[in-house]
Amino acid sequence: MPGGGSSLFSGFRVLGLYSSHVPHALRYHQKHREFYVVTAVGRSFHTFNVKRLGIVAVSNSLSDDITCLAADRMLVFATTGRLICAFARNREVVMRYHGHKQDVRLLLPLGDQLISADSGGDVIVWDVQGGDIYLQLNFDPNTFQLSAMMHPSTYLNKVLLGSSQGALQLWNIKTSKLLFTFPGWSAGVTVLQQSPAVDVIGVGTATGRIIIHNIRLNETLMSFTQDWGPISTLAFRTDGPPILASGSPQGHIAFWDLERRHLVAQHRHAHRTAVAAATFLHGEPLLVTNGADNAIKVWIFDQEGGGARLLRSRQGHSAPPTTIRHHGNDGKNILSAGQDGTLQSFSTVHERFNKNLGHGSINKKKEKKKKGLLYEELCLPAITAFSSAVTRQSDWDGIVACHRGRLATTTWNYQRCTMGAYHLQPPGVRRDAISTAVDITSCGNFVVIGSSCGHVDIYNLQSGLHRGCYGDSAKAHSGVVRGVATDALNQLTLTTGSDWLLKFWRFKTRKQEEELKLNAAPAKMKLHRDSGMLALALDDFTLVVVDIETRRVVRKFTGHQGNINDMTFSPDGRWLVTAAMDCTIRTWDLPSGCLVDCFLVAMAPVGVSMSPTGDFLATAHVDNLGVYLWTNRSLCEPVGLRPLPADYQPAEETLPGVTVAADELEVMSVEAEDAYQSAEQLGAELVTLSLLPESRWKSLLHLDDIKRRNKPVAPPAPPPTAPFFLPTVPGITPQFSLPLATDQDNQSKVLSWGSLSQKSEFSSALESGLESGSFDLPLRLLKEYGPAAVSVELTCLTSEGGGANGLLLAFIQMIDSMLVSGRDFDLAHSYLALFLKLHLRQVSQDAIAMAALLRLSFHLEAGWVELRSSFDQSLCLLSYTKSALL
Repeated sequence: MPGGGSSLFSGFRVLGLYSSHVPHALRYHQKHREFYVVTAVGRSFHTFNVKRLGIVAVSNSLSDDITCLAADRMLVFATTGRLICAFARNREVVMRYHGHKQDVRLLLPLGDQLISADSGGDVIVWDVQGGDIYLQLNFDPNTFQLSAMMHPSTYLNKVLLGSSQGALQLWNIKTSKLLFTFPGWSAGVTVLQQSPAVDVIGVGTATGRIIIHNIRLNETLMSFTQDWGPISTLAFRTDGPPILASGSPQGHIAFWDLERRHLVAQHRHAHRTAVAAATFLHGEPLLVTNGADNAIKVWIFDQEGGGARLLRSRQGHSAPPTTIRHHGNDGKNILSAGQDGTLQSFSTVHERFNKNLGHGSINKKKEKKKKGLLYEELCLPAITAFSSAVTRQSDWDGIVACHRGRLATTTWNYQRCTMGAYHLQPPGVRRDAISTAVDITSCGNFVVIGSSCGHVDIYNLQSGLHRGCYGDSAKAHSGVVRGVATDALNQLTLTTGSDWLLKFWRFKTRKQEEELKLNAAPAKMKLHRDSGMLALALDDFTLVVVDIETRRVVRKFTGHQGNINDMTFSPDGRWLVTAAMDCTIRTWDLPSGCLVDCFLVAMAPVGVSMSPTGDFLATAHVDNLGVYLWTNRSLCEPVGLRPLPADYQPAEETLPGVTVAADELEVMSVEAEDAYQSAEQLGAELVTLSLLPESRWKSLLHLDDIKRRNKPVAPPAPPPTAPFFLPTVPGITPQFSLPLATDQDNQSKVLSWGSLSQKSEFSSALESGLESGSFDLPLRLLKEYGPAAVSVELTCLTSEGGGANGLLLAFIQMIDSMLVSGRDFDLAHSYLALFLKLHLRQVSQDAIAMAALLRLSFHLEAGWVELRSSFDQSLCLLSYTKSALL
């Protein structure tokens, strides 16, 4: 029976994807004065700001993976196969360039032209705006196989081409002429880079040699040789010190001093894979690098001796993750173990909360001392299984992991983001055995570890001491232990092995209580501690659910057509979500015992984990570096789940892509655009509020109270001025005479308005508006005034205040026009309230003004009735929605 996609889960976003093997492109925003780095991730490219390495834009997807990137001031160019696409605003495809017969390998924006070269030897110069071919050149790959391309600074219309045979050619793309041929240095050219000095370039070769060459004089100035293979990238520092950075396929970066002509510093294993590109920020001591290890790194040069240190980075797994689990009870962090040997934590909230717990080492002391051992010899193999607990993670290590091909398990500390102090290796076990299963108790004090030889041991996490093993003969199973689990109260320990047995053990006494014979060998085991349901994935592609209280099989599910890789329970224990090699993710309903949801993905899922809050489902897939999040639709909308038939054929769901966080939406376009201007009024039937702050109009009716509250208790009295000669009173005892108060001192200095009154600018504009019928000017003046100034202007409208009686009628008509138009609704009511408070008695004595005020009252009431009905309808709808949810 054909079916649709998932009715329960929908794709949300992907975590942990940052870069691929494609060299990055660097851009500078003139308006924001900020650098942006563009990296290719699969079929789309991401734009990060260098300041925080926060993602600001994600492009639309192309038909295939991006193979080359380039950028200029306006556009980003990306190639996929033979097609070249130009993106505007970091997102939209605005132009497509068709013309290449082979896959495009190189791109070079040059003013209004774009130069592209393919693997067949064709070089095409495009007109960027029109998409027309301006010039086309063809090179024989047997004699001149194009491998590098650059534009020398100040060389107008000139392009320098490098070949795998070692020769260089300087071309004029305007006249289509070959200007000069450089014989080369008997090694294939891999990189061409312009130096800060005019006429001087850096040439990287396939033999590891770096040549600093003057192309105008055809003279080699200096050369260096790195011992790590071909040169993958070159970058010149431009903020002063003459430093050249070179990258290698091993992930090392070397820094060369061009004045002293020697190696200054080196960073080994800066990337786990080849350094795809390295670029110095212009005028800043910062170096941006990216590689195929899914990492973007920014290095700062502030060390003594010219060395650099890692300033900030965004990095995910360099090899596909194999095991994922949610860490904590809030569902915001996902622990992921990958084939690259690292243990990382991805945050579902923001990338800034991601953690990299690092790569496990065999001996941390030897790793620090580097006693002649290679980097690979100190690293532990990839993690195959791990268990985490947050109960006591503040006191000691809360993560225990099993490694491929090793018996000893390692502890990890989540808060310190480091590997722990203990290597837990059971005593008395043969050396060829390996650890296969692990589980930490709910209290966080103990860990139970199963091995391939049938041993199940228990350790104390605080001390790392061995506390015993299960089984009379020190062996819990006769075969490989496939899973271990402990219940919520540390009463039972559950183990299963390749001997087709599920055994129940008493946790404290380590004595076996009961065993259950299965129909096939189990491959995976998962316990939901709150409900006591134990799920077992068998080798015959069936699922068995056991109740650990009754110790009986309560459910059995069939339907998968491949090995079941992982499974997880919903927080309430109602659903069991399984992922298998048949590329399906199925959701089983335990109470009804039916399959209620099933969807297909392009790549087989190897790991699945349900959030403790039930909002997200996380999946990891074969040959994919990301961790994918799927939203649970049942939390947002009613979902009708029905049992699916046995012959149900699921439809394929597209894996979710990267989304931009809300606080990173600062730049969606690297170039400034015309900002959208909102209309002043959307419709005549709508009401529009003013954009003024509330303090400009909400306090108009309370100005008297504000003045009274702010009035000082007693005005400051100036001290009396003393005369030059102090007067004295005649007598035997000399005394100073006090000055007598005069009538002039008691006379008020405040002049009456009288004949000094004159019309203000607002009054004049109001009179002009009464004649013309347009009150835009007086309204604009009122908006510019503060509350006190507005009160003064309205007070002066009458003849006693220096105005005229006609101004009262003009003001009423201005408010009436505001209410009819529906604009500045809040200001109209505030101004009208203050006007009536000041002049209601005088308006009531004027028949014409009173008639205008009655018309105004009718418009005011009509507007409020319509607005009140809209409010009542919205409140009724909200009340109904809240009651339905409750």
